[in-house]
Amino acid sequence: MNLRACLLTAAVSIGFVLPSAAEDVAPNGGEWRHGISIFGDLKYPADFEHFDYANPDAPKGGELRLSPSEAYLNQGFLTYDTLNVFVLKGSGAHGMRLNFDTLMTRAWDEPDAMYGLVAEAAAIAPDKMSVAFRLRDNVTFHDGTALTAEDVAFTFDLLKAQGHPHVTTAIRDVASAKVLDDRTVLYTFEGELVRDLPFTVADLPVVSKAYYSANKFDASTLEPPLGTGPYRVSDVKQGRTITHSLNADYWGKDLPVNKGHFNFGSIRFEYFRDRTAGFEAFKSGEYEFREEFTSRFWATKYNFPAVQDGRVVTLTTADNRPSGTQGWFLNTRRPHLSDPRVRQALSHAFDFEWTNRQHFHDIYKRTQSYFENSDMKATGTPDAAELALLEPFRDQVPESVFGEVYLPPVSNASGQDRRQLKAARDLLAEAGWDVRDGVLKNAADELFTLEFLTDTPTFERVLQPFVKNLALLGIEAKIRLVDAAQFEERLKNFDFDIITRRFSMRTTPGVELRAFMGSEAATQEGSRNLAGISNPAIDALIDKVTEATSRDDLTTAARALDRVLRAGHYWIPQWYKAEHNLAVWDKFARPEIKPPYHRAAIRLWWVDTEKEAALNQ
Repeated sequence: MNLRACLLTAAVSIGFVLPSAAEDVAPNGGEWRHGISIFGDLKYPADFEHFDYANPDAPKGGELRLSPSEAYLNQGFLTYDTLNVFVLKGSGAHGMRLNFDTLMTRAWDEPDAMYGLVAEAAAIAPDKMSVAFRLRDNVTFHDGTALTAEDVAFTFDLLKAQGHPHVTTAIRDVASAKVLDDRTVLYTFEGELVRDLPFTVADLPVVSKAYYSANKFDASTLEPPLGTGPYRVSDVKQGRTITHSLNADYWGKDLPVNKGHFNFGSIRFEYFRDRTAGFEAFKSGEYEFREEFTSRFWATKYNFPAVQDGRVVTLTTADNRPSGTQGWFLNTRRPHLSDPRVRQALSHAFDFEWTNRQHFHDIYKRTQSYFENSDMKATGTPDAAELALLEPFRDQVPESVFGEVYLPPVSNASGQDRRQLKAARDLLAEAGWDVRDGVLKNAADELFTLEFLTDTPTFERVLQPFVKNLALLGIEAKIRLVDAAQFEERLKNFDFDIITRRFSMRTTPGVELRAFMGSEAATQEGSRNLAGISNPAIDALIDKVTEATSRDDLTTAARALDRVLRAGHYWIPQWYKAEHNLAVWDKFARPEIKPPYHRAAIRLWWVDTEKEAALNQ
């Protein structure tokens, strides 16, 4: 996700500090600042020259070719049929956000700080109910026309009315965007959960009012859009490749937030129908940068001649972000999956320990938490602060929430642990399902069936042993392999029993949690709430996360939320690793410092011409 995949939102608290001298007071009574941060000071002063992790002397030019590894909004991984990534319709092409700028941009060595991009300054009102942005006076679209506050406000209205559900959910409590003059726009908020909203609107893309007054915003199209960003679409081969070329006239190339960024002359995304085909294409040099997500490949396949002679190098870099929520999401909208005892029973049929040993070479760790690889992960029993949040919902959540936090079962790694299968049978019996004539049925004599929906055959090796164990429980389980387009359509319409997905969690989670697990999103087409979670206690705890005014309060609320989610058995967690496994053809250079919260290759690496020449000899 990325969604690492997914829409960036961050947060601002009552106690936020935005350093730099204020020249004047904004129209909303706030103080103009060069950046915004959460729960504390910004790392970089107003006169900073560049981010510490960027090399301002990195040369420009050359080409980066890679396969998609992170998704945003409507993007899939195996194909694309539209260049419009801001709406639900279609399967979006990768790299499109490189064509659009935002009001502010993240610093990837801080957990939740943003600095001015299109906007040179921001001001949050003393009552936190509005944020003003003062735009730079030299921002231009790719056709040379000036970007003004009219474009910013127009973009907000478009996204709120026609944008992807993930976006509309995030900006639901933004009441309006008002133009104060050509360079100033004021966003006003409503409701109580406003902490995240300045950061949410700061990260929205800005589109041209003139362009989208003449072109439909919600249309699927292969026509390159008009943007402001460092890259422009230069070549489109639908479903196969898309190329973005560096814009030599990019207005923002000398800004401190951009120095050392966007160094490749062109970036081309290559699409393949399955992982094996993609790997073979990488071996032959069809593309040059690959993040490997298949542990078997990483452990056994990177010994081909180009690796042995040094033309391809393998790298392992740390990933300090929360690891995300990869797992099998169980669709509670289906009647036979509505009982949490049934969902818990299914988890006993998956033998992670055997799978990790046989298929993954013990590379992975078992995911236990929705906030894995972070201090927001719940452990042990609730402390006093967590109990204070949980107690009001005692009659709305399982009693187990108040004891030891739920952990996935641990098997004997045999692949068919009888103890685990017995535990599953007992839970199914409690829920009214019994084996009769070798199959699992309920009191209405309905057969228990389960369909695993997937768009990649490489995952079948993990699914088949799972399906075999389910058969021992009397469950008629099958694997349904569909093409990428059908997969995305069924995903958007929640037309599945069980599905594998990974969603990234931010270092400072907030309003975006509504899209993952909020009741409203459970019925919203295309939402990330794949399990159909609808629980007022969970909604209230999401609010506690979102309205937290300190890091300690946020951590406590996230842990309490994690306990309730895990007790609900909405998913069967899979595995994670807190690192990136990368393989690259040896033509690149990169900064000495890797930012802790980003892989950073597309933004910060560059082509080393000497290496490239040696590689081509």
